[in-house]
Amino acid sequence: MLEHHERIIVGQRVVADDWQVLRLEEGDSADSVVVPAGKVMVPLAVWQAQEDSLAARTDIGVWFGADERAEVLKGQLERFAVIGVDFPKFTDGRGYSTAFNLRKRLGYVGQLRAIGDVLRDQLFSMRRVGFDAYATRPDRSIDDAVKGLTDFSETYQASVDQPLPLFRRVERVALTEAPEHGAGI
Repeated sequence: MLEHHERIIVGQRVVADDWQVLRLEEGDSADSVVVPAGKVMVPLAVWQAQEDSLAARTDIGVWFGADERAEVLKGQLERFAVIGVDFPKFTDGRGYSTAFNLRKRLGYVGQLRAIGDVLRDQLFSMRRVGFDAYATRPDRSIDDAVKGLTDFSETYQASVDQPLPLFRRVERVALTEAPEHGAGI
């Protein structure tokens, strides 16, 4: 089954999407499913089963399921202009680790796209771990969802987007006198 979003978020803009996502249906086999022409992100299992025939194509991306590890494509990542990470449901956060590993540990520099059950509330955190494109759920407003990228102006923790935690970025000045009532709390 091919899944296509008319529009996605790239960076902080809503743009037309020219990629399709191939999802295996019940009864489909990774080694025999037909990968159509055009820009298609295929499941990791399809890439692994059909790598010999797909490797010559420049219009193939790959996507990882929540239970798959990005390390299996170490040394091959540069051949993909886009890599997707699937969020099968809103409450499944394993894709955050996959994205972080792709960016920080494996050095992937292409487009990293969140697919599946992607909602506005997740976008800010997704960007922090390395996502730069988002295919939001089609039953929600993508124009509203893009606002989720700017919900917060500051972060405390270090991550892909900010390698230093807040306490390392802010200079503290020691108090030389006793603080006024309650000021030191």
